[in-house]
Amino acid sequence: MSSILLEKKEGIAKITLNRPEVLNALDGPSIELLDKTLSEIAKDESIRCVILTGTGRAFCVGIDLRYMKSFYEKGEKFDYGGFLRKNFNRIVLKIVSMPKPVISVINGVAAGAGIGLALSCDYKLMSEKASFVEAFLNVGLVPDTGSCFFVLKNLGLSRAMEFFTLGETIDAKKALELGLVNNVVEEDKLNSRAEEIAAKYASLPTKAIALTKKLVYYSLNHDLEDSLEYEAYLQDIAGATEDHAEGLKAFLEKRKPVFKGK
Repeated sequence: MSSILLEKKEGIAKITLNRPEVLNALDGPSIELLDKTLSEIAKDESIRCVILTGTGRAFCVGIDLRYMKSFYEKGEKFDYGGFLRKNFNRIVLKIVSMPKPVISVINGVAAGAGIGLALSCDYKLMSEKASFVEAFLNVGLVPDTGSCFFVLKNLGLSRAMEFFTLGETIDAKKALELGLVNNVVEEDKLNSRAEEIAAKYASLPTKAIALTKKLVYYSLNHDLEDSLEYEAYLQDIAGATEDHAEGLKAFLEKRKPVFKGK
């Protein structure tokens, strides 16, 4: 059975991390396959929304520590920096730059790098029984996979420091209160709700969503003047899309637009 499952249906691609025996921890081969899958979906114009989730009782608990064990047994130093640059960093950037919306469906515990993967998605849907667990400090490491960036942007300095340094668990209810996720639902309704949200996204103007993602991340790190100029630049691009023409025509004809993601 593949460590990464991919299902495509009605414009929606569902990626499932499938290593339940290790709580969907990722090793080299599974990360490589996830990276390849994301690249494939990014280029597939028939796909207009992506779901990222896990099998079993976990979303993802980050790197598979057994993968690193062989290095220590041979007395070799594990190249953490090189590993992150080649693997998890690329995954996060591919999710953020994906030219279509990505929904993380957090079905269970997300820990370590799994937190970064979950929070890098555009919409975060969480099971009421799921949780975020800061696990880096337990093995003497710092947060990676964008975890610090995303948590800090959502929680602010004081709460982010508390989360990362005390290593306390954040349950689904608290995650929603803190703004880490968009919605929390009952466990048995998680998949149906995810499908509803994905179908909604798949019906929207995909290219405009892709451009909006670019604008949001640009605006996070630039001043107002630069952001205004970037808005104007992207609006020129959006204004030339087929979906804009359809949206404008539908508005004038007082009907619901039928977007094609073009």
